[in-house]
Amino acid sequence: MGRPKVVSRMNVQISPREADTKLTLGGRQSGQSAKRFVLAAIGLAAILGGYYYYTHTGAAPARVRGGGAAPVKVAPVQQRDMQVIEHTIGTVVANSVVSVTARVQGQLVSVHFKEGQLVKKGDLLFEIDPAPYQAAYDSAMAVLLGAKTNADRSASLLRQNAIAPQANDNAQATYLQAKANAEAAKLNLDFTKIHSPIDGKTGPILLQPGNLVSVNGTTAPLVTITQIQPIKVSFALPQADLPRIQARAHGKDLVARINLHGAGGDADISAPVDFISNAVNATSGTIELRATFPNLDASLVPGQLVDVTVQLSDIPGALVVPREAVNNGADDQFVYVVTPDMIAQIRTVKVLFDDGTNDAVQGNLQPGESVIVDGQLRVLPDGKVTIGRGGAGAAAVGGGRGGRRGGRRGRGNAEGGPPPG
Repeated sequence: MGRPKVVSRMNVQISPREADTKLTLGGRQSGQSAKRFVLAAIGLAAILGGYYYYTHTGAAPARVRGGGAAPVKVAPVQQRDMQVIEHTIGTVVANSVVSVTARVQGQLVSVHFKEGQLVKKGDLLFEIDPAPYQAAYDSAMAVLLGAKTNADRSASLLRQNAIAPQANDNAQATYLQAKANAEAAKLNLDFTKIHSPIDGKTGPILLQPGNLVSVNGTTAPLVTITQIQPIKVSFALPQADLPRIQARAHGKDLVARINLHGAGGDADISAPVDFISNAVNATSGTIELRATFPNLDASLVPGQLVDVTVQLSDIPGALVVPREAVNNGADDQFVYVVTPDMIAQIRTVKVLFDDGTNDAVQGNLQPGESVIVDGQLRVLPDGKVTIGRGGAGAAAVGGGRGGRRGGRRGRGNAEGGPPPG
């Protein structure tokens, strides 16, 4: 008999804690997989939704949708006379500025005006103690009287041949010297009273009464007087305008107009330009001009900034379009013209003048033609377009001159499509 087979069994017991741990790990792995799946589904849905919106709504340009007419706004080309006007910033400049200083030294005893007061030429401003100078003048006059008596006596004796000519000459010289000393003493006495040299407005008093006024190489001013009636406005224009400026000035028609609405005035004021600089500023490329204004109401103050408008010339019969219609190409500028069959054609133009609102252009345009002023980004050359709501009325060519001339906005290929080729 063979040995019976013995089957051994191994019983492995798992503790409850280990069982819970495995169940927890399994649950976490399943939850993370589900979370990844949900996030992936959401992302895919967002991508598909964005693609549908981009290709089936107005968010995509017409050229992307392929074959659709691009919605645009247009304005008519006008032919009319256009003024060449420059807008710039001017600085108010005093016609004259005088620093009043003393010509003799001494104690300042009185002031005869108030700070900020308007004074006239010759008005008494300050007075320095005159006592020392009065005494010097009296002494000089006494010496002069004695010298004159001696000179007269010497002249009488010379006529009688009672003295030598040399003695008479000395007496006459002494008299002339005494006379000069007396005049100098009188001047110093007069200088103790300081008068206004110009009409103008006084500034702050820089030395109060009681202080000693000294006279030397660096004498400090007592007050500064600024002439404000009349007053000048200084401004600069680009050197490219120099031919127009010179031609206008030759005809005596170069006038500067200042807007006083921001300066406390009620209306604009105008004055002829009476100064054109003799050199162009090499740093800024501009030339300085000045105009003189009466400033009777003292509304203009030195150092103030004002808006200046100058008409330089006229362009008769100019073709005028809104400046938004002009696009910058790689080498030149162009506009889109909408033909009667709603085709956008490129026309090369040259801007003659830009007043900030409208452009006077030169090119193959006809009055009454429609140019695109909004929506160039959607337009393809020789592509179909549709005039959007508002049409030409929403962007009609205006006649205002209120816009300030600025740099040409670079639209280039981004808004205008390919440049004219």
